[in-house]
Amino acid sequence: MSLNFIFSFFIILASFYKDDQPVFRGKNLNAFIYNVLIYPEYSLDNCLQGTVNISFRLNKDGRIYQSEVQKGFGTDLDLEALRVVRLTSGKWIIPAGYDTLISMVLPINFTLRDLKCDQLSKDEISAAINAYQARKGMSEAIFNYYDKKVAGVNDEAGEIRMRTLKYQLGFDEKFIDRLLKQAQRKLKQEDFEGACEDFQTIRRLGSDKSASFIEQNCK
Repeated sequence: MSLNFIFSFFIILASFYKDDQPVFRGKNLNAFIYNVLIYPEYSLDNCLQGTVNISFRLNKDGRIYQSEVQKGFGTDLDLEALRVVRLTSGKWIIPAGYDTLISMVLPINFTLRDLKCDQLSKDEISAAINAYQARKGMSEAIFNYYDKKVAGVNDEAGEIRMRTLKYQLGFDEKFIDRLLKQAQRKLKQEDFEGACEDFQTIRRLGSDKSASFIEQNCK
């Protein structure tokens, strides 16, 4: 599948641009999001695209103190949209008298320019979303196993099962290397939380490739 994709971002509330509403400081908000957004691997591989709406609240310092997916797909698109919006925290100018209990909504639109993706039926899209949900349960089984192994619980039979399960899910060395590069990219964005989540995921897949990064960045 072609990796030629384009992102479009829009503010859902026109009131964002009024003098009595928060204003994104510095560079254009669309440009900021374009530069930090990483198209999620599962959705990229399965032609999942569309708009995820993220609801958030800002305090007087322009920092996000509450955020959640208002409308999404239940896939890694939701997680990436939420991560990107949270990266805007501290980058908002808050006018005097602004009600910090007001929820703002920022839509993040993921669009893939690919003929294969354009040809997907609604049933195929639904099947891909359902498969993602099923993968979550199997992934948790792997994570739990290696968490216990780190804690000193050894199970040789379980190791064989986990290797088979990782193979089925595509969690091979190439996947781990891609995840490591993604985490390093997030570090450059100063998204230490997101990077550490990726580093910890690598560890929880039974790999030691992220050990030094965890030691340096995730204390």
